[in-house]
Order: sequence, then C-alpha cells, then structure tokens
Amino acid sequence: MIPTVPQPGFAKWCYRAYVIVFFVYLALPLTVVCVFAFNNSVFPSLPWEGFTLAWFFGSEAPYIGVFNERSILRSIGTSAFVAFWVSGLAVAVGTCNAFLFVRHEFRGKALLYMLMLMPLIIPGVILGISILVFSSSAANALEDATGMWFDGLRPGLPLVILGQFSFITTFATLVITARLQKFDPSLEEAALNLGASKWGAIQQITLPFLLPAIVASAVVSILMSFENFNTTLMLVGSDSPLTITMFDKLKQGSTPVLNAVSLLLIIVSAALGLISLLFQKRKSAA
Repeated sequence: MIPTVPQPGFAKWCYRAYVIVFFVYLALPLTVVCVFAFNNSVFPSLPWEGFTLAWFFGSEAPYIGVFNERSILRSIGTSAFVAFWVSGLAVAVGTCNAFLFVRHEFRGKALLYMLMLMPLIIPGVILGISILVFSSSAANALEDATGMWFDGLRPGLPLVILGQFSFITTFATLVITARLQKFDPSLEEAALNLGASKWGAIQQITLPFLLPAIVASAVVSILMSFENFNTTLMLVGSDSPLTITMFDKLKQGSTPVLNAVSLLLIIVSAALGLISLLFQKRKSAA
C-alpha cells in the first residue's frame, strides 16, 4: 500500500488479489440484478429462459414492464418530488451551515456541530419514529386547541421530506464545509477593497468556488433520498415513494420487473455521478 516500503512479491500479489475480490464482491450482486432484468421468465432466477425487453416495455400480463406499471411510475414521480425538495433544502441549509461553522466563532459551536452530526449515528428507524411521534403529538395538541386538522403533521409527503432532510442535510454540510475550508478569504477582501458589497463578494467569488461542492452535495442528496427506506417507511402516507412500492411488491413475490427498476436506478445513479465528476473536473480546469 506504501510504494516506498519494500515488500515481498507474495505480499504484493495478496494485496492485488484482495483488491480484485473486493470489487468483484461489490459488483457481482449488481451484475446479477442487471442480467435477470432481461430474463424471459416470470421468476428472477435460473434457468436462463432467453433474452427479452418485456420487463421494461411489456404491456400484457404477466409481462407488465416498468414503463407500463402505473404504480411504479407513480412512485418514481413521488420519489422525484421528494428528492427535489430534500436536495434543495439540504443544499441551502448545508451552505448556510458551512459558512456558520467555518467563518464564525461563538459559544457552544462545538456542541452545535456535534448535534449536527447526530443524525449520522441515529438509526433511520429511530429517527423516523421520533419524528412521527413528535409530529403526531403536536398535531393532536393543536387539534385539541383549535379544532382544526393539521394534515402536514400527519404521515405523508411533508413528513417524508422532513425526515429525509433531517439527516441528508448533514452530508451536504460536510461536503460544502470541506470545500469552504480550502477557500482563501483574501479573495473576498480584494473584492471588498475594489468596492464590492459583502453579499456581492460572496456571490461573485465565494459561491462560484463552492459550486462543485454544491453540485456534488445536490447529487448525493438526490441519490440518498431515492434510496432511503427506513426513515421513509415510518413517515409515509398514501403516496408511496419508489423504495416503499418496491418493498410492497416484493412482499407479494419477486418478479424481474424489480430487477428492471433496479437497473434503471443504477444507470441514473451512475449518470448523475459521472455528471458531477465531469463538472468538478471542468471547474478545476477553469
């Protein structure tokens, strides 16, 4: 692992074998999922019955493809709606948090930073239950006091967005903070000396510098929102995101349509990751 340290040939080959086995271990389950998305069988397992695209475009039972499965399409739209709001809120709050922790010194800063990190160590189920219990108690208290029904505090998309936002913001904060710590404050001072306002200097100098981290945190937030299950399960209402819909279908029996959905998610995730990587390289070259 350290090139300057002499190592016997056997140790080098063992390390190379370990790396190969590690990546095969990661890639093999995904490869199996992708392959069986094209299997001409109602069961996602061997034997191989032949190649088909029916699990993507099929319209007749039992071969109802992803693009003709209304519940799947509706859940994808719901997940996209949730991911849009979660990523937007997480990036906005994460950027503010980064400026707060990097630029300012105040009493209780270390404690506040630890509280910001707490969602990383709290299990998603516990986090979801806590939010559900608190919001339900608040809704019941408000209903008793006013006689009004507070639907936003009941299980549904607002609570799902709030639940995912509560821990995804932490990741956005860490990504943007790491970038902001590399920023040279003298660039802002130069802009101020040239007559720019404080907000103008941040808008013209600092935010463009942070843009790669902002884009990366937005991509991470979208992907984490799409894949989140534990917290979402505790807070979901009648409109189910994709992970909940897939779980419900899996309880009824696994079919290759779930493999097809997984393949599409893998492709979209890889595309978003590649776009983020290319954007960061472009900004670094500029």
